[in-house]
Parts: sequence; C-alpha cells; structure tokens
Amino acid sequence: MIITQKELKEIFDYDPDSGNFIQRTRTSNRMKIGDVAGSLRLDGYRGIMIGGKLYFAHRLAWLYVHGEWPPEQIDHRNGSRADNRIANLRLATSAENHQNWKKRSNNSSGYIGVFWDKEKNKWRAEIRVSGKRKHLGSFTDPAGAHDAYLVAKKELHQYQPIPREYMEV
Repeated sequence: MIITQKELKEIFDYDPDSGNFIQRTRTSNRMKIGDVAGSLRLDGYRGIMIGGKLYFAHRLAWLYVHGEWPPEQIDHRNGSRADNRIANLRLATSAENHQNWKKRSNNSSGYIGVFWDKEKNKWRAEIRVSGKRKHLGSFTDPAGAHDAYLVAKKELHQYQPIPREYMEV
C-alpha cells in the first residue's frame, strides 16, 4: 500500500527550505522525534523507510506539498539528487529528464555533447532529441563543437535549455 499525504504528515514534518523530513513520531527504536529521516543512498538519492517500504524523499516531498503522487518523474533542477527542497523539484517526463544529463565520466573532450570522431579525425557534436541522436557537425576543435551543441540545446531542449554545469546551484 502506498502512503497517503495524511499519513505522511502524521509521521513527518517537511522543511521546504532544507528539503528534510523531520520525525514527528517514533516509528522505530533507532529514530527519535526531531531526527532527520532517511539516509543518503549510493546513487545520491535520499531514501526513507516507512512501514517496511522504501520511498524516495523527492517523491515524498511532492506528495507532502501537492497532495498527490507525481504522475511521472521528478527532476532535481540543480542536478543534486540529495537536494529535496520543493523549489528544486519539478515534474518531468522521461524525455525531459534526459535533457539534463551530465557529462559522462569517460568524456575525452571536456564538453558534453562532443566526442572525437576517429574516422573523420575531427570533433563531432551531437545532441539527443526524443531518444535519437542528431548530428550537429564536425569541428577542428572541441570548443567549436561545444558551441554548436549549446546553440542546438537552447533550441531543442526547451525543458532544460542550459546545461547544468552553467547553472548556479
């Protein structure tokens, strides 16, 4: 059974400025009234156990404030999965949520959307739109390819037109 807003508010207070859930009642021997609920998981999300079921804090925050479960995904505007302030959360479809992926760890160009094309011996810029790759051109330097990516992102990614790396957190 999924928790309701009423049940959630009986167990926790939610601080919209910190994004933390605070224990209102004792639900286990380990938790005391006033404790911050949940723990940070390895994937960066805060998980909260309620009645033997794991819930993500960002989804609980949405329920707490808006009174309903989010219909699809919740996006963290600043990219920090641990930042569950309601001002940092917004509804997203899967396609919208994919508009704000970070630069991959194996990226050799230093720029999101830019990689080395071995066949052409040039830097290639591309962007994903609705799950499909769109080629933006080949360039002699990675900065030029990244400029092309930024122009395309602004036009094609209406949900997240600016890469998170350029946003103030």
